[in-house]
Amino acid sequence: MARRDPLTYDVIGAAMEVHNRLGYGFLEAVYQEALAIELFYRQVPFRREVHLPITYREQILKSGYRVDFICYDTILVELKAIKKLSNDEVAQTINYLKAGNFAKGLLINFGAASLEYKRFVGESNKTSIDGTDYTD
Repeated sequence: MARRDPLTYDVIGAAMEVHNRLGYGFLEAVYQEALAIELFYRQVPFRREVHLPITYREQILKSGYRVDFICYDTILVELKAIKKLSNDEVAQTINYLKAGNFAKGLLINFGAASLEYKRFVGESNKTSIDGTDYTD
């Protein structure tokens, strides 16, 4: 069994509260704004829409990515509002974790009847999914 990480569980708890209050069916931007309010309310330190530069052969590319949230300065949080997470979203999140050199991450989907999330843990260059799919 995976070790519980109180920091990622703080973020998951905040996401569950947002999902319980709003339900599903809104656009991702609505959940992102509501999660920012909930994280602030719970005193979880976060940065929102942080630019993540992508490098190739030691050069920073003009194209980059905006991370939905970075919580506790160590956890990358990617939000979705789709019917079901697929391997595409998992691969995208793993790539962002590697690009940003993060060892922890969360992929959270507000688009289903139950909140869906995946926790990613490991060394920043060897990230894997911790456990299976989770729903509330």
